[in-house]
Amino acid sequence: MRQKEWKLVITFHTTSDAIAFEKACKEHGKPGRMIPVPRELSAGCGLAWATAPEERKGMEEFLKEQNISCEDIAELYY
Repeated sequence: MRQKEWKLVITFHTTSDAIAFEKACKEHGKPGRMIPVPRELSAGCGLAWATAPEERKGMEEFLKEQNISCEDIAELYY
């Protein structure tokens, strides 16, 4: 069983935004992975990007650079 740890979770309004963000992250070597939205959160598309909490500032800037809108950015034990 996977051990839970603190994660930064970015949710998206649409699946298109989530997939575009995943592609951009992979192309630019950004840390993290796509996950189903944890039940503690809600999101329009059901997909979220999970990464380390210390990546928050960098991810917020990267979202702006890529012109991708997110629904929410939250830290939770996942």
